[in-house]
Amino acid sequence: MARSFISIADLTATELKTLVANGIKIKKAIRSGNYKNPAPLQGQTVSLIFSKRSTRTRISTEGAVAYLGGQPMFLGKDDIQLGVNESLYDTTRVVSSMTSAIVARVGPHSDIQALAKDSRVPVINALCEKFHPMQAVADMIAIQEAFGAFSGLKVAWVGDANNVLHDFALASVKLGMDISIATPSGRPVSDEIKKLIANNAESGASAHYTSDPLEAVKDANVIVTDTWISMGQEEETQQKLKEFAGYQVTMDMAAKGGAAANWKFMHCLPRHKEEVDDEVFYSDRSVVFEEAENRLYSAIAVLDAFVVNKGVVE
Repeated sequence: MARSFISIADLTATELKTLVANGIKIKKAIRSGNYKNPAPLQGQTVSLIFSKRSTRTRISTEGAVAYLGGQPMFLGKDDIQLGVNESLYDTTRVVSSMTSAIVARVGPHSDIQALAKDSRVPVINALCEKFHPMQAVADMIAIQEAFGAFSGLKVAWVGDANNVLHDFALASVKLGMDISIATPSGRPVSDEIKKLIANNAESGASAHYTSDPLEAVKDANVIVTDTWISMGQEEETQQKLKEFAGYQVTMDMAAKGGAAANWKFMHCLPRHKEEVDDEVFYSDRSVVFEEAENRLYSAIAVLDAFVVNKGVVE
């Protein structure tokens, strides 16, 4: 059976380091105009099944398939029969019989699990309600570029306990970075995810949980947040804004909390001002746009690994 990529938990620490290193190599080659690839996906089609709209994920995955010589086929929620007149199983069997891989951006985690179970070809998780591994690879590339290494760094998450956090935390502890996670007391990280993070801390890195953002950012080299109100959660807007009072990332938060002198800010976008103010977001401490650009290089690295090579190779 083809190996799929559903979460950072699917990777060993060595495999994750290799994906990051390969992403950086690809980035340097493309930016310098020296990117040479034998078009390993020439004559092949990669299906992109998106049940949710997207900017960075769609652009990066379509671009990655093109860089590898393949033909991306975008299938939005209104383009195919999935969920209307055809079951997920039937759709998976049909699509995987005619394409070389499935990149899927879905809702329930059970959907991406079902796709991977019944597909003949690799399934790449481009986001589900539980995980967002492609984003985490791009984030780790940004941290590697900013600091040169992972060992000894501390990262702080200030925001919601969501899919982006789950894979970001898994990647952090796999690569040897301690992580401190601040979420509102009414929205804690689930026990299931805490256990998964602990089981992936092969390097001895630790994860700390709190509801106090100032506690989380103490000694942090990286401060990260994300959208508080995700797609489909709009009805929770007013309640969430109350719960997240005091969570906006500002220079004052970093100073009062005692962040490291060299701290950087990250956000996977789209960003709203209640999550981080303009002073931080557009400052020299912010690497958000480099982080966003890295989505392309991480997508190329992931597709090259799982679709072309059927596994992560150096």
